[in-house]
Formats: sequence, structure tokens, C-alpha cells
Amino acid sequence: MIRVTPSISIAERELEEHFIRASGPGGQNVNKVATKVDLRVDLDAIEGISEPALARLKALCRHRLDADGRLMISSQTERNQARNLAEALDRVRALVAAALREPRSRRASRPTGASRERRLETKKRRGALKRERAREQD
Repeated sequence: MIRVTPSISIAERELEEHFIRASGPGGQNVNKVATKVDLRVDLDAIEGISEPALARLKALCRHRLDADGRLMISSQTERNQARNLAEALDRVRALVAAALREPRSRRASRPTGASRERRLETKKRRGALKRERAREQD
């Protein structure tokens, strides 16, 4: 069981992990040891998450979903299989935690009186400049 918060968890049976050889530098180790982890998580099986938070999570992860709607996370930064798995699980926790935060609603604001004055003054100056140019051409 992977705990995100005290009330939200992911059952280990819902995690599917595959270990493959990582790309990039690493010497002989990179050709012999399968350290890269591809982790797939079924988002619908996350226990305790509300529907709005699940919808935010799916929107947040829309580019990382496979054809079955599972979240795909890869990690190959470490040279150790266990550390790569731990990093992938941390990323899943962070994504779920980010989806739990409700976005603040935007409140419409009005321009201040001083900013309206500055805007009008700027428009008057620009108009005067254009009027002066027009007179020079006549």
C-alpha cells in the first residue's frame, strides 16, 4: 500500500512495474543491469480520492496516460533499480498531491482610478503627437 495522504492510498496490486535496461552513460553496467523502471498506475483504483480531484489528476497527467487510461512514469536517473522505483513512486505521490489542491477561483478586478487616468493621459499624448504630424504634411 502506497500512502499519499492518511486517507488516500494506492494498492500495490494496482501498480505494474517493468524493469528494462537504461539508456545513456553507465559503462558496462548499462549493458548488463535492468535499472530503468516503467511504472503504470491505474488512476481509477486510487482509494479515497474524490471525483473532482480524480478529474484534475487525469487532466494533469493527460500526456502520460496509455490507451487503457493508466498513468505511465519512467525513471532511469539512478544506477540502482530500487532507487529508480522509489523515485517513480515519489513522482506518482507528487502528482496525486498536486491534484488534491483545488485551484483558486479568479475574482474579477477593476482598474484603479489612477491607472485609468494614466491610460487616458497616454492616449491624449499619442493623439496630440499624431495631430502634429498631420499638420506638418499639409
